[in-house]
Parts: sequence; C-alpha cells; structure tokens
Amino acid sequence: MSMPQKLEHIVTEFGEAPASFRLPMLLEYSKKVPPLPGYLEEHRDEMERVHECQTPFFLAEEIDDEGRVQMYFDAPQQAPTTRSFAGVVYEGLNGLPAEEILATPDDFYVRMGLNEVISPLRLRGISAILWRLKRRVREGLEVRRAG
Repeated sequence: MSMPQKLEHIVTEFGEAPASFRLPMLLEYSKKVPPLPGYLEEHRDEMERVHECQTPFFLAEEIDDEGRVQMYFDAPQQAPTTRSFAGVVYEGLNGLPAEEILATPDDFYVRMGLNEVISPLRLRGISAILWRLKRRVREGLEVRRAG
C-alpha cells in the first residue's frame, strides 16, 4: 500500500528518531487536533465512538464534492497518547482524497516505531481509530456513488 506524502514524512521522522525521543515527539501532536466546529460541538451524538480506546474518543468525517476528506476528532486533553495519534492522523491525512486515505497502510504506526514505546492496549486503540475512519470514508463514498 502506498502512503500519502504528508504521512510518509511524519512516519520517516519518527522512524529515524531514537526510541527515547518517540513518545515526546508523539505527545507534541496532541496540540495538532483542532477544536470541533460548533455544529459538531453541539451534536457530539452524531460522531462515532471508538470503543477500543481506553478513554472516550469520537470521530467524524465529511467528504466534499472533490472527494477530499475533512476529519474531526474529539478526545479529552487528559488522554494525551490517544489525542496525539489523532494529531498524527489529522496532520498526515486530513484534506486528502478519500482514495489516498483508504490506501494508507493500517499498521503505519509500526514504521514510526510506536510499538517500541506504547503498550499493546494503546496500539489497539490507535489501529481502531484508523480502521473506523477508513470504514466511514468507504461508506461515505458508497453513499455518494449510489446517490
């Protein structure tokens, strides 16, 4: 599978860093998750919960007329690891065409070396975020094609 260029840059940066730097680098990405837009802030029930995450984590997406995906994540500030991974996904994939997101390798975080610094339980949550996002994008494309 190919990896979008923005995400490839992030993955390479992490993969080349010493293991002791990876967790602090990851935590910097918690600041990259933008606040929810007002309409989602008021209607969080329209977002999908990622139950595999240890803390409450929600996501939503929109596909525009050109097939580009806008992502929205809601994770508490007290969940920096999960929020940080959402920041990586946001920075690496937000605004890209749906096909590029769907082609993203499910285990790209392994190339980042996160499996060396994060527990398997947290990795499960991380992989679930991408899996659910891709499922929702796939479903959104099917609805657009049918309609």
